[in-house]
Amino acid sequence: MTDTATLSTVHEDGSPERLAIDTIRTLSMDAVQKANSGHPGTPMALAPVGWTLWSKFLRYDPAHADWPNRDRFVLSVGHASMLLYSLLHLAGVKQKDGAEAVSLEDIRQFRQLSSKTPGHPEYRHTTGVETTTGPLGQGCGNAVGMAIAERWMAGRYNKPGFDLFDHDVYALCGDGDMMEGVSGEAASIAGHLKLSNLCWIYDSNHISIEGATDLAFDEDVGKRFEAYGWNVIHVDDANDVAALTAAFETFKATNDRPTFIVVHSVIGWGSPRAGSEKAHGEPLGAENIVKTKEAYGWPVDKDFYVPDGVQAGFEKSISDRGAPLRQAWDELREKYRTEHADLARELDALMGGTLPDGWDADIPVFEADAKGVASRDAGGKVLNAIAKRVPWLLGGSADLAPSTKTDIKGAASFEADNYGGANFHFGVREHGMGAVVNGMALSGLRAYGSTFLVFLDYMRAPVRLSALMEIGSVWVYTHDSIGVGEDGPTHQPIEHLATMRAIPGLDTIRPSDANEVAAAWRATMEDGKHPTALVLSRQALPTLDRTKYASADGLAKGGYVLASAENPQVILIATGSEVSLAVEAYEKLTADGVAARVVSMPSWYRYELQSDAYKESVLPKGVSARVAIEMAGEIGWDRYVGLSGETITMSTFGASAPIAKLQDKYGFTVENIVKVAKQVMGS
Repeated sequence: MTDTATLSTVHEDGSPERLAIDTIRTLSMDAVQKANSGHPGTPMALAPVGWTLWSKFLRYDPAHADWPNRDRFVLSVGHASMLLYSLLHLAGVKQKDGAEAVSLEDIRQFRQLSSKTPGHPEYRHTTGVETTTGPLGQGCGNAVGMAIAERWMAGRYNKPGFDLFDHDVYALCGDGDMMEGVSGEAASIAGHLKLSNLCWIYDSNHISIEGATDLAFDEDVGKRFEAYGWNVIHVDDANDVAALTAAFETFKATNDRPTFIVVHSVIGWGSPRAGSEKAHGEPLGAENIVKTKEAYGWPVDKDFYVPDGVQAGFEKSISDRGAPLRQAWDELREKYRTEHADLARELDALMGGTLPDGWDADIPVFEADAKGVASRDAGGKVLNAIAKRVPWLLGGSADLAPSTKTDIKGAASFEADNYGGANFHFGVREHGMGAVVNGMALSGLRAYGSTFLVFLDYMRAPVRLSALMEIGSVWVYTHDSIGVGEDGPTHQPIEHLATMRAIPGLDTIRPSDANEVAAAWRATMEDGKHPTALVLSRQALPTLDRTKYASADGLAKGGYVLASAENPQVILIATGSEVSLAVEAYEKLTADGVAARVVSMPSWYRYELQSDAYKESVLPKGVSARVAIEMAGEIGWDRYVGLSGETITMSTFGASAPIAKLQDKYGFTVENIVKVAKQVMGS
């Protein structure tokens, strides 16, 4: 449908259903036109899908958008944000203060500074937005994580007569989502787990930014999802509300697998640009908007027009279903407090983002040991100590749990026949794992995912989004340096620490010994409002004698003085496995009559949050002779060593050899640290 002559076929009878659908379409067109940027075509095409799902099926109370047992609606096609904003406005979704989550004025301010309607939906920024989307495929993975969280919470907390958790998760996806590998990884996981509470709606419009999708993409996506183990339904026309209704009813009746609804649509439906890439990522233009509104039978002289009764009717259709369900749920939860008091207290902590009393009582204190233990091994012990008392601390690895030490001892695996398990098996799917873990965290779980640090490259997008959303995802990365040894440069991370430290709001912690690992996990659990990356070693690290050196509690401040002469002449700064080398060099310098200081700097993020006075106490400006030691790239260390200091870092990739040989080759020895320290002092 690309010529104006065909537009006369668009207008229908002005029924309440049609008025609501066309309101969504015209609000989307007008908002994009006013902003002079955005994506009008998909909201126009999918308005009937949004209307059908929200008005007929979504279990949602607009007055209580944070109801824990609400259905989730994830807009994975985040560029179509005006579809979501229009739905939130018409549904009358409220903030906690009772104000509209998205007012008509907010829609007028689409894509403007400080508005509640940014170009892509942002979690926390706009009430009713369940997750931040935009990078395609991420919302698909998040939806899988949300469905997993519902199944886990139902498995743990539902009791006879108390079905506290039985909600569904819907994700709206597009051709771009289906092209991204992360959606395939997540779909494979969901099919394996038989998540029948999960429904993806695939907008198959065969259009991408460059043109028709068959330029690069011509597979039968439905057949692919059948192979994943999904129930696949086709709706031939996105405007066919009866067919959409039947598809959602089939989903609700399916109890043995997730559902994939393929909806065939025409992008920019009803406009002169319908079916063209020109309707995808740019305003339609004033002339085309007039023609489209005429085709809809819409007032052409009214922008942002909501006909009388449309918002009230749409909100009523959702509230009449959702509000009684939410009220009944609140009453059921109160009864639950009496009959299942212990679980109720646990659930209160989970949903309140707090920790149970005594949650850290079993965290071990590690005795001084020159031989020591790998920080990954210490991490496993601490994780298990916490998980005993915080059952919603759960997760798994990308097929590496025996190496990352992230299995919870004695706990079952989370599988299709046991949704109460705490050990997750994500398979060799780092990217999918990251997106799924974020979805679990968005549902209140303290979820973790683990792999080798070098494979961060496969999952950077969800790590970045966890920071953007300010959620408590935990990323456990082991095999953190050239200390991997014989596995060689393909498995030896170099630039990865610098790239993680560059992500705003991501707390990257590289502990130096077992007691710093314990402190790192404690800090991670106590935060919960930001994601944390725990960076752990494969090789054994000496457990420092904390009666001789400062307590590992200093980790909470990011960097702290581990050992120091009264008036230091040179400061050695290190992280992780290199701290013990710095301590040995400190002892050697002290024996040589040099007043030295060792600073353990496990978290730059935390250190930068400290006061100027504290920073001065750790790294006094008067001491310019500084050496940073880290078996990773140099980038970023200049802020701590200054122009007069030096770094002992990596400027190349590593090599395949025993760790001792690699340390000699690249200068990570006590002798070299002492040598460089004396050089920066001018000795």
